[in-house]
Amino acid sequence: MTTKITIPVGLGCQSGFLWVIFVEYEPFTSDFKLNFAQIFNRMTSEMKGRERLPRWMKMQLPKGESYSKVKNLVNQHKLHTICTSGNCPNIGECWNRGTATFMILGDICTRNCKFCGVTTGKPLSPDPEEPRRIADSVKIMQLKHAVITSVDRDDLPDLGAGFWAETIREVKKLNPETKIEVLIPDFQGKEELVQKVIDAAPEVISHNMETVERLTPQIRSAAKYRISLEVIRIIAASGVVAKSGIMLGLGETEAEVLQVMDDLRQSGCKVMTIGQYLAPTLNHIQVKEYITPEQFERYRTIGLEKGFSFVESSPLVRSSYRAEIHAGA
Repeated sequence: MTTKITIPVGLGCQSGFLWVIFVEYEPFTSDFKLNFAQIFNRMTSEMKGRERLPRWMKMQLPKGESYSKVKNLVNQHKLHTICTSGNCPNIGECWNRGTATFMILGDICTRNCKFCGVTTGKPLSPDPEEPRRIADSVKIMQLKHAVITSVDRDDLPDLGAGFWAETIREVKKLNPETKIEVLIPDFQGKEELVQKVIDAAPEVISHNMETVERLTPQIRSAAKYRISLEVIRIIAASGVVAKSGIMLGLGETEAEVLQVMDDLRQSGCKVMTIGQYLAPTLNHIQVKEYITPEQFERYRTIGLEKGFSFVESSPLVRSSYRAEIHAGA
């Protein structure tokens, strides 16, 4: 019996994340040599056209006692989190703080936004067992703070709002001490659907603006800037903590970013996240600029001066970054 060996044959960076190709072969055979060359050439082709990321986009490997404990639980129980499937750069920090993010209503979206790597198409019917599975996952992981998000479900009569409310209630029933943040779609601006989520009583409700008003038609396939502001207004008016976020590096100006801040504050938003956009693939809209850490810090300072309770602003910030402290906004 011939022993096979596993070797790394490629190393690169895609969408800001490090990847390595490992292949198993019988050593010193013509098949080994041929496949090695083919994979190396394919890897090189994939990397063409990709810019080298600036030094401040480098990420540290996740570590820590709590992180290791949560990771083992996730692997042991085969749990699904966006933290792992999305290769979140902040996974170590969040898991060490007892926070994780889950996605409901499937992984196929009815919209085709130019910045998003989620598959677009005809989604499957909602899984009636999913709310309970999410609640069980939160309990198994012993989370202090759970973040839930979803794809857009424009195919459903209530756009998924009822399923959202059921999931929140199920998580709360099984985990009464866990705080919940939800990152919701716009529900086409229909107040009665947003109200369904509000009535389920999560501690924080987030809806992302994603970008500045001028770029919204280019970046978001169906969502409208003013409708998103109205969703934020509805959330804030209910007394629930309203939160939103944008990506930078898409060609926006500083004046436009500050205008988003003003629009959000006028709508009652208390928490804002600002992070660097990274293209999921070469087929998505490409990065126009890598914003420096100094500029992100400038935006954080300005945002706090404008009255936000919290502004998370740095290149690697994502929507759920430091989410556990935002419930107190």
